[in-house]
Amino acid sequence: MRKRSITTATALAVFFSSAALVAGATGTAAADTDRAISLNEPWDTVVDSAHQRLFFSDRSGSKIVATGLDGQPVGTLSGLNYVQDLELTPDGSTLYAAVAEDDKIVAIDPATLKVTAEYPTGADSSPSKVAYAGGKLWFSYGDQWDSGLGAVDVGAETPTVTLDLAGDHDFSGPPMLYAVPGDPGTLLALDAHISSGPIVVYDISGGTPSIKVSAEKGGFYNDAAFMPDGTSFVVAGPGNRALTEYRLSDLAELRTYPVPDEPETVSVAPDGTVAATVMDTEDAGDTYVFSRGADQPASVRNLSHSWMPWLGHTTNWSADGSRLYVLSGSNDATRFHAVDAPRKYSVTASAAAPAKATRGKPLTVTGTLKTTLPLPSGTPLTVTRTDLDSPGGKSLGTKSLGANGKFSFTDTPPAGGKVTYKVTYAGDATYTAASASDTVEVSRSTPALTLNKNGNVYSYGADVSFTAHLGSTYKNRTVEIWANPYGGDKPNKLIRTAKVNSSGNVSATVDMKRDTTVSAVFAGDARYAPKTVKVTAYARVKVSNSISKHYKTGKVGSHTYYWFHKKTSPVVTTTMSYYKGRKERLELEVYYNGKWYDSGSQYFKLGTNGKVAVSLGAPGEAGVKARVRSSYINNSSGDNVNSTTHSSWKYLYFTK
Repeated sequence: MRKRSITTATALAVFFSSAALVAGATGTAAADTDRAISLNEPWDTVVDSAHQRLFFSDRSGSKIVATGLDGQPVGTLSGLNYVQDLELTPDGSTLYAAVAEDDKIVAIDPATLKVTAEYPTGADSSPSKVAYAGGKLWFSYGDQWDSGLGAVDVGAETPTVTLDLAGDHDFSGPPMLYAVPGDPGTLLALDAHISSGPIVVYDISGGTPSIKVSAEKGGFYNDAAFMPDGTSFVVAGPGNRALTEYRLSDLAELRTYPVPDEPETVSVAPDGTVAATVMDTEDAGDTYVFSRGADQPASVRNLSHSWMPWLGHTTNWSADGSRLYVLSGSNDATRFHAVDAPRKYSVTASAAAPAKATRGKPLTVTGTLKTTLPLPSGTPLTVTRTDLDSPGGKSLGTKSLGANGKFSFTDTPPAGGKVTYKVTYAGDATYTAASASDTVEVSRSTPALTLNKNGNVYSYGADVSFTAHLGSTYKNRTVEIWANPYGGDKPNKLIRTAKVNSSGNVSATVDMKRDTTVSAVFAGDARYAPKTVKVTAYARVKVSNSISKHYKTGKVGSHTYYWFHKKTSPVVTTTMSYYKGRKERLELEVYYNGKWYDSGSQYFKLGTNGKVAVSLGAPGEAGVKARVRSSYINNSSGDNVNSTTHSSWKYLYFTK
């Protein structure tokens, strides 16, 4: 309990003013994998079906990352400075990597990701591309016109490295190298660094390479891949929209696969399906799959929304050709994609419903199914409507696709609120499944909802019954009653949830120890909108005071007085409902010439037990009559959680 003092002679006449305190959408049914992968600058990708792994070289990251076929990391081999091309031997026993800045090629066990051998290629040789053919590992090396072709006789008891095997051609940079499927005596090299750079076919069957055929095809090649029989190959680049297949024997152009942007990477599946990525500056589609040949439209997917060009070889088919693995992006934002049905034409669905509609009146939903190989008119679409009456969805039957991939249907929503229409195309052997949905806000009637006792003031701790009345509704007759006491330490609390009675009423009792906002909440139903009404009821504090240091009590007129000697200081002890930081106002009045006159007031902070004792001081003269009372003043007493409350007056009389 706190104890303070105030004298009648210096009693403050200061009053503190009160301050009020304020208490449409599109979608597809894609199930493809798309995840981030820790690669700074992906350069090459190898599929290892025997170990169910993928290997990625990270050139600027100087590492090889191994993942499962789902792109989940399983291991990393670091310390390979500026590692570039990768090559897995046909039997899957060894993974080779060209490590440019360390001037070496390393052999790696794909099962353990450990280096098993190293083959130095000479100071400043900078090996970059590798290809395993004819029992040897062929590699390109050097920089600009000081470039060449070399080989490592990895099958020999003592492997040797041989340089300067390019024959009669002077490469403008390290050529891209490719082994020919089913033909160990042939090696393909692409001079990719200038516009006049040729495609060169080498005969390597005699140990020393000799040029079979060479032809300029525009240079600046980005990637290449052989058809399964090894008699032709597809080149990505040069220039815009150039994805071209050449015959190996004479480098004659066989066909061109149409793409809208510069092709960056290419891969061919075991059945001859061609997949390529393009720069896609318009974000219209970046991955093209030609499952029906070059004269039919490709299936197009938009795997990345960044037009940053792909680097190196980062598109691969799985060994059985059932999935397509693609890396997109770069600069610490690389993503791994696995397309599960790459040969199917990707379908994108959209649906549009009105933003608002009137319940019980027809509305129209429209939309499209977009794909590069148009779906035929009459293609069946299933439609479901989800609303408050059918939260699990209700089938609206089958609708038919119209001309140009468009659809339209009319429905009359029986329920109000948010109504969602979902249109689904199931897909088939040619097309992927797709779905789209849109939501419309359907009108609902406004219910009548009232709550009584707004503005009423109650004694501290009174149990007060509040009654909510709900008018007509559709199905829902339940009302919640909440009580939110003033003060940040007391949360809004659900007092009762119940169905209203036959008169539409429901009541709940609130313990009124603080000013309280009471809310009645109707959640709404299919035909009537949600509604909330609020009232505020007020609670006084519990306050009393007691007097001590008197020598007796006695009547003076109609009041009982506490009698004090003129040199005795009365002590007034106030007891009040406690709240953190709360102060009580002690008010003093003096009687003179038949009237009570204000002699000032002062605030005193309560102790944590809700009490404070104040010594008033002695007047020093007899015949003085005074009175005191304790008050809680909303806001001025340090908080606003209760309503202003005064104690009764206590009367004091001073004698000799």
